[in-house]
Amino acid sequence: MFIAASYPFLGILWTTLIFFAWVIFIWIVITALIDIFRRHDLSGWGKAAWIVFIVIIPWIGVLAYLIVNHDGMNERKVTEARQSRAQFDDYVRKAAGSDSGGAAGEIEKAKQLLDNGTITQAEFDAIKAKALA
Repeated sequence: MFIAASYPFLGILWTTLIFFAWVIFIWIVITALIDIFRRHDLSGWGKAAWIVFIVIIPWIGVLAYLIVNHDGMNERKVTEARQSRAQFDDYVRKAAGSDSGGAAGEIEKAKQLLDNGTITQAEFDAIKAKALA
């Protein structure tokens, strides 16, 4: 009970504020470092210089990096998200068999041939049975 009296509410509030400020700062530093290492347009010396700048003078280094590279960071993140999405969509298409592979692709082609009048209903049924077997 004496501990609570010796550490007032505003002290707790201030400590919480400082703690979250440090957590946010560490998050920003990690984000900047990840962006530095993912860049393809920056040489090894340029990456090393940014890292040294961020490590030696952390607050100024991170703020300078964010100010100088804010547009590039966003563009790289959007590009990476699009590439990731395209890879995922490609994987799903291949796994689902809609790339003219698998039973569904064969049945779809046969249905188109049936609709065009190229094959008869009996031929379609045979292709369908073969694809599903």
